[in-house]
Amino acid sequence: MNKRIIVGVILLALIGLIVYTLMYPVDMAALDGYESRFYSTPIALIPPIIAIVLALITKEVYSSLFLGIVSGALLYSNFNLELALNTMFFNEDGGMLYKIADTFNAGILVFLVMLGILVALMNRAGGSAAFGVWASKRIKTRIGAQVATVVLGMLIFVDDYFNCLTVGSVMRPVTDSHKVSRAKLAYIIDATAAPVCIIAPISSWAAAVTSSVPEDANINGFQAFIKTIPYNYYALLTIVMMFFIIFRRLDYGSMKKHELNAYKGDLFTTGSAGDGINQETKISDKGIVLDLILPVAVLIVACILGMVYTGGFFDGVDFVTAFADADASVGLVFGGIIAVIFTFFYYMLRAVIDFSEFMECVSEGFKAMVPPILILTFAWTLSGMTNLLGAKFWVAAKVAKSAASMQSLLPAVIFLVALGLAFSTGTSWGTFGILIPIVLGVFPNGEMMYISISACLAGAVCGDHCSPISDTTIMASAGAECNHINHVSTQLPYALTCAGVSCVTYIAAGFIQNAAICLAVGVVLMITTLFILENIVGREPVDSDVETVKE
Repeated sequence: MNKRIIVGVILLALIGLIVYTLMYPVDMAALDGYESRFYSTPIALIPPIIAIVLALITKEVYSSLFLGIVSGALLYSNFNLELALNTMFFNEDGGMLYKIADTFNAGILVFLVMLGILVALMNRAGGSAAFGVWASKRIKTRIGAQVATVVLGMLIFVDDYFNCLTVGSVMRPVTDSHKVSRAKLAYIIDATAAPVCIIAPISSWAAAVTSSVPEDANINGFQAFIKTIPYNYYALLTIVMMFFIIFRRLDYGSMKKHELNAYKGDLFTTGSAGDGINQETKISDKGIVLDLILPVAVLIVACILGMVYTGGFFDGVDFVTAFADADASVGLVFGGIIAVIFTFFYYMLRAVIDFSEFMECVSEGFKAMVPPILILTFAWTLSGMTNLLGAKFWVAAKVAKSAASMQSLLPAVIFLVALGLAFSTGTSWGTFGILIPIVLGVFPNGEMMYISISACLAGAVCGDHCSPISDTTIMASAGAECNHINHVSTQLPYALTCAGVSCVTYIAAGFIQNAAICLAVGVVLMITTLFILENIVGREPVDSDVETVKE
């Protein structure tokens, strides 16, 4: 379609909205109890669908998210332009300014900046380059580089944000040296973030699940979380899938293009490190491996201590309870600040950078994190618009209505509903809070309760894994320094493959109700599916004798 026609249509629509607003003004001072005519209807899901579809089609994430926000605000305001603008920016429950001002969200943004500064410091001091040289001498193959990334990701299970950015910072030099595409690195980071955190008892995700169990429930939230782990098929099968595709050199969908291009030295296929994350900087020739290892180790320890501090550990609360009650946002900010201060004094004493270079790294680190900060801000606002439209209540009502008629199939249904809800809203934790109370209302006790809660957790993680507006997906792109839409489009076929196998496994679990047998069924189905895919698409070459393929 001609660009002038598109601009003309948009202009006419804008004029129409202005005329409509003038004809039917809204009393902005009398909005208490206001409700959109689209509240808690299927139309409430349109804004995230618009954003997601546009992002996948246009491969441009900022405008796609913004148009999703605009559509949500217009629906909420019943197409009154004045109210839509006020809703987008100033609504206390979903507006952009209030989302940024939210203490949890603001803490995550500060932590992002701290991580950006730390990465800039490690790069400037030569620690990242030294680690890359050291690791390349010991990790000899592409498979080894990918396995090392998986192992590191599984070891950093405390928090998914922390996992994404730390693993990316440490392993980028290694995977780059072995010609692993940034899209593949982003997938491995994302697949060892939320899927690992959701089966780790000591993690911010365990705390989120525990807090989602109503206080009047007849179960302990943390004990329930522990019992859901063997039934969390999406998380467990994602780990199985990762090792299979790494060792069998199996890639399919658009990921195959990225990997074939990486063999020839093109790690990005589309986009580059110049997307706002990686900047040309002077690198010290005095850097040693310890210049990367020590700051990262301090960061890990400081973040853990910061999280248990917020949970009252130093006031006498036991470690597990303190972690369950922790404020992850505040704890990560504490950890990030401590790590940056430590790194400053350590590098100054080592004389690998001077004070002026440190201050340059502060601005470089902030600039590096502008793209993920912008995407996160838009994603949070879009989620706010969706919540204002009551999409989650419409979904919850449909689940509650169908629960009584399909008891044995309910785990699979819950998995799919949680997947769709998390995909549309970009939040796993919000999905937990909506669906877990419904599950407990249907199954207040017994094995089916744990299976169904686990299905909710697994579906939420899967939807989070697939969604381009998920904060964890955004963080994985930032950690890998990968174009965000490249990451989403390459990861989606993998996540959906695992989701299909997980759904079938939950159908079996609803009838068998045995964790070990059902997990074995899921693993066999997963491996069989991957062998079938391998026979269809073939394996990647061992050497680099391939032609570059552009999207």
